[in-house]
Amino acid sequence: MISAILKPEIQDFIEANIRKDISKLAFQKNPFPEIDFAVLLNQIAAKSKAEQKLPTWYATKNIVYPTKLSIEQTSSEETASYKAEIVSGKSLIDLTGGFGVDCYYFSKKMESVVHCEMNAELSEIASHNFKLLDAENIECFAGDSSEILQKLNRKFDWMYIDPSRRSDAKGKVFLLKDCLPNVPELQEFYFEYSNNLLIKTAPILDIAAGLTELTNVKAIHIVAVENEVKELLWEISKEYTGNTKIITLNTTKDKTEKLDFVLGENDGAFYGLPKKYLYEPNSSIMKSGFFETVSAVFQLDKLHLHSHLYTSDDLLDFPGRVFQIEEVIKYGKAEMKQSLQNKKANITVRNFPETVENIRKKWKISDGGNLYCFFTTNMNNDKIVLLCNKIKTQE
Repeated sequence: MISAILKPEIQDFIEANIRKDISKLAFQKNPFPEIDFAVLLNQIAAKSKAEQKLPTWYATKNIVYPTKLSIEQTSSEETASYKAEIVSGKSLIDLTGGFGVDCYYFSKKMESVVHCEMNAELSEIASHNFKLLDAENIECFAGDSSEILQKLNRKFDWMYIDPSRRSDAKGKVFLLKDCLPNVPELQEFYFEYSNNLLIKTAPILDIAAGLTELTNVKAIHIVAVENEVKELLWEISKEYTGNTKIITLNTTKDKTEKLDFVLGENDGAFYGLPKKYLYEPNSSIMKSGFFETVSAVFQLDKLHLHSHLYTSDDLLDFPGRVFQIEEVIKYGKAEMKQSLQNKKANITVRNFPETVENIRKKWKISDGGNLYCFFTTNMNNDKIVLLCNKIKTQE
């Protein structure tokens, strides 16, 4: 398949149709009978998907792509680069290599990297692409990763695993024990070949649940891009027995927000009524669940135990969105009619009994504009609405 895709006329066709509608292209006659048209269309769709997510691959000639779904599920270059900052030493083995984005970035940090992939065709594609990307220090092996580990019988400085979150019996799964490979079951076996494991899991995985399945967890990295949590990274060390560090990271086009916590250390929250400024943590902090610690670290008053919004009289640099509170109103019929009915506003609900959709419909509030409204509950259990302007320096 690879040799057919690499023909110059086929590569030219892929490039010429990179921004075309695939569903419309599918109705055209296949101009290249020597290749399945579905394979050719997939190359176009997958390369289109890679333009923003994998610019290095997109910009390299003669790259071969797997299915579009594989491209959607693979790490972005941004998150792969972050993973490479975590590991150290000379050697690493990736037990679930896939398209090879993570391996490529690991290879920039390590002297030698082993790429394992159960799917032989995908392993061949990754090997082909590594050569084009000048990643000559990556070895590719197709087959079961546990068998490959035993055959190689080598000790690695790091082992990386991105378990498959799909099961033939259960469909999409979220507990680690239901993924492939079953890391909790195999953890001691993995320690025979490396003292350091880095495990990638889906953002939806509950951190507390993961900690019950895994041992020796040194740190959990919650990685968000543009305020969307992309992945959880579990850093495991064979000899580690201390408290787990929680590292929250949110990168945007303008800045990087990073905040660390230690599991088990809780300084307690301060509570207070709304002041001049309002703070909403970014998604990586929200995922961490360290809501009381945020209050203690930044010396901010929390509006309510379950509201996860913070306030102060002085403006602080904060990892999230920051607003100036212009008015606080009671959530009542008269107050809503006077202040918000038939207006335009951006609405957020935190610890509030109604949805954004219901609020918009009920009070005829259209979306957009410069007004930001937080429907929430204060420390006295009163339902309130905070009318705010976004602090421009935070955008």
